[in-house]
Amino acid sequence: MSTTTATAAVTPLTTADAEILLAAAWRAAEAADVAVSVTIVDAGGHLIAFRRDDQALLISGETSTRKAYTALQPDTATADLVDAVKPDGPFHSLATALDRPLLFIAGGIPVRRDGRLIGAIGVGGGAPEQDHAFAAAALATLG
Repeated sequence: MSTTTATAAVTPLTTADAEILLAAAWRAAEAADVAVSVTIVDAGGHLIAFRRDDQALLISGETSTRKAYTALQPDTATADLVDAVKPDGPFHSLATALDRPLLFIAGGIPVRRDGRLIGAIGVGGGAPEQDHAFAAAALATLG
């Protein structure tokens, strides 16, 4: 007799979800009068949605994307990784562990559904604490 445990399927991050996240982060940044870029990636690190405010620094597009990807890899908010990757931190070599460039600045947060990782959001353009707050506000809108 086989004793396998069935795992309930979790709906992956959809483009509709990504649009909700994008719009919510955008509104939070707009309310704070901060021009940002917002990136949404799926669980495989593939781009689902991206938007850059006309007034946002060009580099914010790159930083938002790197923050999303960085949050996805260890399934941890980038704000929680800052100290861990400092030269004396336990994960100081993490910054060079992958081929794709990582960015350990607050503003990237994993997206979970039913406790399972389905993607990540990254926000760039404001101060790190602002970017984190905008991403967190966006996550709060995703049911």
